[in-house]
Amino acid sequence: MNVREIQSKAILSTSKVYEYVINPYVGCQHACSYCYARFMKRFSGHKEPWGGFVDVKRNAADLLQAEIHKKRRGSVWISGVCDPYQPLEAKYKITRECLGILAQNDWPVIIQTRSPLVLRDMDILKEARSFEVGLTITTADDDIRKLFEPNAPPIMERLSTLDELHRSGIRTYAMIAPILPGAEVLARTLEGKVDYILVDRMNYHYADWVYRKYGLEDKLSDDYFHKTSREIATACRESGIDCRLTF
Repeated sequence: MNVREIQSKAILSTSKVYEYVINPYVGCQHACSYCYARFMKRFSGHKEPWGGFVDVKRNAADLLQAEIHKKRRGSVWISGVCDPYQPLEAKYKITRECLGILAQNDWPVIIQTRSPLVLRDMDILKEARSFEVGLTITTADDDIRKLFEPNAPPIMERLSTLDELHRSGIRTYAMIAPILPGAEVLARTLEGKVDYILVDRMNYHYADWVYRKYGLEDKLSDDYFHKTSREIATACRESGIDCRLTF
């Protein structure tokens, strides 16, 4: 793993998903096989494989402190092209520093992660008025998780993280994207742990080799994605969970 500490030129960027996005890091240690964020290599100049590098934006909090007073208040996504709670966050606390500034200024925040490390910042999350936290959970089968995202935290850890956040009064959601084999039963598992579920096919073909290697090609068909999304939506209705299909 090649880790560099860098000085970024800006931190609060406009986004096509929410009004703003903050990416505290360039690169991600989770290195999920399907991750679309590997396109960042075209702009960062890294030659290492995706998952083999992380640039730490050491001046992120200083930049945010200045930028937040110059821009119109809006929803901030943390984050779009890296996991804000990847393992290095335990050391650098860049995400925590940024969350503290956003909370102090009462900006709405949508956190998206795969990591239980988000629980470390429970003090900020409970203090903030307009924060919500989402865990990306792509399958209910941890054996499938190991095939596609072996460096990411186990599924049960993510589910218990959502449960703890939700019981603490924090608004929570689950992001089922991409829809991996075993996702069809997730809604039942998430009952009582989330306020809503987002479902996205998010198939960028980076992980096609994994499907071929393990004989899962039938799980790449349009029929599979539409059938599974319908099953998730139906289970959500029966469980009283708001379900949003985004494809």
